[in-house]
Amino acid sequence: MFEKMQASALLKPLLEGLDTEEISAMLEYPSDRKLGDIALPCFKLSKILRKPPVLIAKSLSEAINASGNDGTFEKIEDVNGYLNFYISKESLAKNLLNMSIDEKYGSSDVGKGKTAVLDYSAPNIAKPFHIGHLRSTVIGQAIKNIYKFCGYNCIGVNHLGDWGTQFGKLIVAYKKWGSKEEIEKKGIKALTEIYVKFHEEAEKDKSLEDEAREAFSKMEKGDEECISLWKWFVEISIAEFKKVYDMIGAQFESWNGESFYFDKTDEVIEKLKSKNMLVLDEGAYIVPLEEYGMPPCLVLKSDGSTIYATRDIAAAFYRKKTYDFDTCIYVTSAGQSLHFAQFFKVIELMGEEWAKNLVHVPFGTVSIDGAKLATRTGNVVLLEDLFREATEKTLAIINEKNPGLENKEEVASAVGIGAIIFHDLSNNRIKDINFVWDEVLNFDGNTGPYVQYTYARCAGILDKAGDFGKKTLAPSCDAEYNIIKTLELFPEKVSQARKELEPSVISRYMLDVCQEFNRFYHDCPVLKAEDESVRNTRLAIVKATGNVLKNGLELIGLKTPKNI
Repeated sequence: MFEKMQASALLKPLLEGLDTEEISAMLEYPSDRKLGDIALPCFKLSKILRKPPVLIAKSLSEAINASGNDGTFEKIEDVNGYLNFYISKESLAKNLLNMSIDEKYGSSDVGKGKTAVLDYSAPNIAKPFHIGHLRSTVIGQAIKNIYKFCGYNCIGVNHLGDWGTQFGKLIVAYKKWGSKEEIEKKGIKALTEIYVKFHEEAEKDKSLEDEAREAFSKMEKGDEECISLWKWFVEISIAEFKKVYDMIGAQFESWNGESFYFDKTDEVIEKLKSKNMLVLDEGAYIVPLEEYGMPPCLVLKSDGSTIYATRDIAAAFYRKKTYDFDTCIYVTSAGQSLHFAQFFKVIELMGEEWAKNLVHVPFGTVSIDGAKLATRTGNVVLLEDLFREATEKTLAIINEKNPGLENKEEVASAVGIGAIIFHDLSNNRIKDINFVWDEVLNFDGNTGPYVQYTYARCAGILDKAGDFGKKTLAPSCDAEYNIIKTLELFPEKVSQARKELEPSVISRYMLDVCQEFNRFYHDCPVLKAEDESVRNTRLAIVKATGNVLKNGLELIGLKTPKNI
């Protein structure tokens, strides 16, 4: 908020030893606007200044009021240890004008000249793209969108799970129970069926596990038949994945999976050896991490093969060399937190200063009506099926409420899929989600369709209004003031979402905007306002709200249909 920066600037000369950013972090937004628009609680300052909070607030109020301000605040007063700032009508009008004109309102250039690499989604090849993969994909894409909105050069990496012993299992399963015709016809679904069958049969015949290990060992040694089958599985899988990515707007600059780093691990191992970091333990090589509160990081298995930690270390070195990133962000399940802490620490111990720029963004699990997801048991809900049902449900609602809507199938897809994405991103990412169909596809209350509908309402009002004057804006009632003040928070919310790597900050904020806007729309006639200045002011509010909602929806990956 512009006024928050101004309040910090007024306080800085009076609070020695604190910079503007530290002061800004201490400022709050009172829940009761009668107590000001911005407030400084002086209780923390009492320890620094060794004075009672009431006296601190009083002395600050007197000093600022004596020197005057630039018109940003109509009054500044102290009340019970708080210093309260009340934003002036002139400042609100000026900011409303800016928000209504600037279609990229909320963006910044804080990341100009910097590169962010974002590793997200990363589904396993030959396994279905189900709701368990949705979280990494939509959280990662939203963080990427936010970073890009803040001026960063962003590299999205889809680190596909395309290497490992599961491919030995799949090769064995295909040879025993698969057929080329069936897989070409059904794609990943057919691969999943034989993968599930492998585990069912392996429960009865343990020798199948040995066959699978042998098949993967052949893969690692370049066996022509095994490599050919593996490449086929990869092609089928990526084609299926791209269908889903197109639906949710996920885009990647790199598709380098685990296999890409298979021949790059030798260099990592040599570096670790040269630094005397590897320790032989029961035939395997590890990097001890006990003194850092972690179990050892396994680098080479006893049979001499690498593990995914080795490949992740190799990937980090490759990305630093290729992109020279300022930050490299990994969006994966919270269950992998130890793995990331371990290999980040190994890179740090290798003497790489950039290790501090590796960031793990964990998120909670997804369950279906309380049951844990598991590909090997077949307990999954495929995203394509989920999106299709959401679209059909939305289309039924449109046919009931607005049957003449143009492009209603396209709108139904945007709103239905948007409902699913918003349901995920309106929760704090670390929170576990229990997937319940009725909740996800509920179109009432605090949902994605509610935000999209509010945006469409803004677009509809502006279409009917046509051009309007923006020079003499003069908000004059509480409903107008309140929505303007809420809209002013958007740049701050974008900054918070970026710093905390938390898209739900944007989602929850947009719900606040919608609620405040709909109060304004209920209380303040817009198109029927008799006074031209009042009408123009209210149309500017509608335009500014539309700008904020459009930008916010696009940041979290939702489309913005103008008619719903």
